[in-house]
Amino acid sequence: MAQNPPSAPVLFDRVLLKRRLDRARKLGPATFLLDRVAEDFADRLQAVTRNFADVADIWTPGGLLRGGMAERFRSVTRVDVASDSETLPLQPESLDLAISALALQFVNDLPGVLAQIRRALRPDGLLLAAMIGGDSLNELRQSFAAAEAECEGGVSPRVAPFADLRDVGSLLQRAGLALPVTDVDRIVVRYDSAFALMADLRRMGATNILLERRRAPTRRATMLRMAEVYAERFADRDGRIRATFDVIWLSGWAPHESQPKPLKPGSATASLEEAVRRGRKG
Repeated sequence: MAQNPPSAPVLFDRVLLKRRLDRARKLGPATFLLDRVAEDFADRLQAVTRNFADVADIWTPGGLLRGGMAERFRSVTRVDVASDSETLPLQPESLDLAISALALQFVNDLPGVLAQIRRALRPDGLLLAAMIGGDSLNELRQSFAAAEAECEGGVSPRVAPFADLRDVGSLLQRAGLALPVTDVDRIVVRYDSAFALMADLRRMGATNILLERRRAPTRRATMLRMAEVYAERFADRDGRIRATFDVIWLSGWAPHESQPKPLKPGSATASLEEAVRRGRKG
């Protein structure tokens, strides 16, 4: 008897994510990361030598298409975070291009979402996205852990676990996307204090939405100690602290017969032994 595949673990409270994004808009969003990604996105798309008619922007806070970029496309569908559902309202083979920025790191079932995007792409359609990953906010994670262990005798989840580069590349292949490419843009931002960093995270809608987060307010003593640890471990000579953001870029294409394909085993015209012999002669 066939068994249903195991469901993805639920790490994030996406209803809370929607509230946090709404709060960020009211506070006045901090957009410096998104602005950098939008500029990089325009450059990367400019390097692609083909036209895209129908595009969907998936969950990007504030939207990714800036200035006159949207005029390049026939239609633009914007998918906003609306509830705890991760089902995308996209028809099969309805898109030439799917884009997303600084959103996929808060997805519970990333393989499932990538598979949905793959189904929504027409043959030779492109997914181009950027998400927070790698060692992002590792300084804040370490500082909170040290302060909680010292002041409260235990550690609670504070900073979300982030995917690394190899994981993301594997997920693109698993979703059925061809010619997958990933790379990392490391951005180090300096702040006067850990509290200034946390204020920016609130204005990004990027504060703690883990389901297993601690629900009681953090003690004042713990917060002050966290800021002290951060300054002790991650400050430059001028006293300003560093915060790391690793932006993972990912791209993949819906398969099409025109795309290059790997050689079949045994189809090479020269053997490895011949190549080695030539190398020795040279």
